[in-house]
Amino acid sequence: MEKTKFYDEAINNFYRNKEINSYPLSSLDIYAQHFGKVCKNLQDVKNLSDLAQKEKWENEMPFRNEIMDKEHVVVVTDANLNIVYASQNMFQMNGYESDEVIGEKPKMFQGKETCVETTKQVSNAIKNNEPFEVVLLNYRKNGSPYKCWIQGSPVFDKAGKVVNFIAFEKEVA
Repeated sequence: MEKTKFYDEAINNFYRNKEINSYPLSSLDIYAQHFGKVCKNLQDVKNLSDLAQKEKWENEMPFRNEIMDKEHVVVVTDANLNIVYASQNMFQMNGYESDEVIGEKPKMFQGKETCVETTKQVSNAIKNNEPFEVVLLNYRKNGSPYKCWIQGSPVFDKAGKVVNFIAFEKEVA
């Protein structure tokens, strides 16, 4: 109940001088769903910050902004392109739970209609340790296609060595 204390106060203040003396119980459900999402997103921000510290990333990444404000999915791979972290909001985009993709390569999301030229562009950027931005046709866990905007870049440690690659992703029309 502590979590809803401020919400309850705000609702009571709003309805105090109104003819309606109650508020729909379903509004609590909506609030709880949003609150749960925010908590998971904040956990992703913390986990990614811990990973960055552990790997001694040279530059800070805007995790909070990317996850909380832009609602981007964040995928981090090691230098060999094995996924080491995926934000929990990946499930809403493609149906995969974060722990299902750990250890896999991002190619797992590609399929028969994925553009070969675009994947070559991404591969060349990765080989040259350069950032990239593309829209790629990916596939959900259930096999249905979706267009995915991906902004990726290499992540260097303080010694200048590539230790990870990071991608910020979002489904687009």
